[in-house]
Amino acid sequence: MIKVLVVDDSAIVRKIFTEELSKEKDIEVIGTAPDPFVARDKILQLKPDVLTLDIEMPRMDGITFLKKLMKHYPLPVIIVSSLTPKGSALALEAMDSGAVEVIAKPGGSYSVGEMGAQLAEKIRAAAKARPLRRDERSGPAVAATLSTRALAETTNKIVAIGASTGGTEALREVLVQMPPNSPGIVIVQHMPANFTRAFADRLNGLCKIRVKEAQDNDSAVPGTALIAPGNFHMLLKRSGARYYVQVKTGPMVHHQRPAVDVLFKSTAQYAGANAVGVILTGMGSDGAAGIKEMKDAGAKTIAQDEATSVVFGMPKEAIRTGAVDKVAPLPRVAQAILDMI
Repeated sequence: MIKVLVVDDSAIVRKIFTEELSKEKDIEVIGTAPDPFVARDKILQLKPDVLTLDIEMPRMDGITFLKKLMKHYPLPVIIVSSLTPKGSALALEAMDSGAVEVIAKPGGSYSVGEMGAQLAEKIRAAAKARPLRRDERSGPAVAATLSTRALAETTNKIVAIGASTGGTEALREVLVQMPPNSPGIVIVQHMPANFTRAFADRLNGLCKIRVKEAQDNDSAVPGTALIAPGNFHMLLKRSGARYYVQVKTGPMVHHQRPAVDVLFKSTAQYAGANAVGVILTGMGSDGAAGIKEMKDAGAKTIAQDEATSVVFGMPKEAIRTGAVDKVAPLPRVAQAILDMI
C-alpha cells in the first residue's frame, strides 16, 4: 500500500484528492495538511511514501518547503499546480528543486475523472522514484561533438526521445550537450497541458539548439528539438525529404497523451533506418513497443541505465524487448546519440 500525504491550502482540493485516491486499492491517503508547517509534523508522524504538494500556499510557499524537505528529508514529491503561465513556471522551478512529477489542478476541460486517473499513475511512479538531493545530481554537462562534415551526411536523420518521471532533468542534461548542427529531435515528455510550453522555453534558454513546443506541421530540422504539447499526441510524418510533425488529439495510450509509443511508431514508419530512438527515465512501459518497431525498421536505439534513472520502468521494459542497441548512463546519452548518427 502506497501511503500519501496531501498538502494543499484548498479544502476542496484535499477532499477531491482523498475521494479520488480512495478508489485505488493500492493507494491510501494517510493524512492531509493545509500548509507546510502542519505537513512537517505529519511527515514525521505518519511517514508517507509520497507527498502531493501545492505551490502557492500561505505562511510558506511550496517551493521553499520543497527545498527544505529535499535537503533534510528527501521524499518523492508530486507538485500540484494551476494551469497558468505562472503556475507552469513555478512547477518547473519545483522540478528543478527535486520534485519528481507535476499534475494540474482539475478545472475547465481537465475533468476530475481524468485528473484522478493520472494522479494515481503519478503516485505509483513517484513511489518507485529515487529522489536525489541536489548535491547528488550530475554536474555541468560536457558538450558532445558532431563534426561539420557529419552534418552534411546526416541532414535527413531524426532523433526521437521519450521520457516520463524524472524526464525533465534527464532531457535537460541530454539537450544541453547537443551541438547546433545536431539532427532534428522530436520529444515526448509525459507532462500536462500548458506546462510543456514553459518547459520548452526554459530549455531553449539553456541549449545551443532551438527548443520549442511543437505545433501542427512544424518541420523537424537540424538544430531544433520539438516537444509534444501536453494533452496532444505527436507523430512524425514525411513529405519528400521534409520531416514534419502532426499534433492531434485522440485516446490516451498507456494512460498518457502525449504517448511515446505514438511518436516512436510513426518514426519507425516514416524515418526507418534514418532514426535514433532514445528511452529515458520513466514509469511503465510506454515506448517499449514503439522502440521495437523502430529497431525492426532499422533504427539505432538507446536506453538510459538503471543507476541514473529516477524510475527504471520505461528503459527496463524497452531493454526487455531485446530492441535496445546501447544502455548508457545519462551523462553519456547525448554522445551515444551522436556516435550512432
